[in-house]
Amino acid sequence: MKNLIIVLLILLSSQMIFAQNENISLGAQYTGTFQRQGGLYDYSDPETINMRVSVWGFVKYPGRYLVPIYTSVSDLLSYAGGPTDASDLEDLRLYRVMEDSTQHLFKFNFNDLLWSEKLEEQSRKIPKLQGSDLLVVPGAPRLYFTHWFRVGLSIFSAMVSLALLIIRLR
Repeated sequence: MKNLIIVLLILLSSQMIFAQNENISLGAQYTGTFQRQGGLYDYSDPETINMRVSVWGFVKYPGRYLVPIYTSVSDLLSYAGGPTDASDLEDLRLYRVMEDSTQHLFKFNFNDLLWSEKLEEQSRKIPKLQGSDLLVVPGAPRLYFTHWFRVGLSIFSAMVSLALLIIRLR
């Protein structure tokens, strides 16, 4: 009986070790998958060189992305789930650290690319992505009716409570 329990424990622990090792490797095996909680998204292509870039701000899935070297800014925005309705596409910013440790900031208006009739001319204004670039999509949170209703209801309930307290004290 003791030997049977020891054999079962060994088998169970070996299964756990193999299950953990399967999740460690990223790359071609997991192409097209992503890990939402950690903010690491893998869209790598096993046929080409891949790079890591980051997206911050008002997109659906901000985080770090492993993407092919030929990925454009519009592709990266698509991978990130697209801009939210509170984003400001007129002021996109691309931060890049150069080899000599200098930092460059590229500002561009993505609406020009989306709504321009001269697409080729506008696409030249948007820089090509390089490894370790950081794309920031600025914006401002919007308050909808439900937010205003909650705030108003909180103020109203505080006023009613204060009025009831004053009435009770008299």
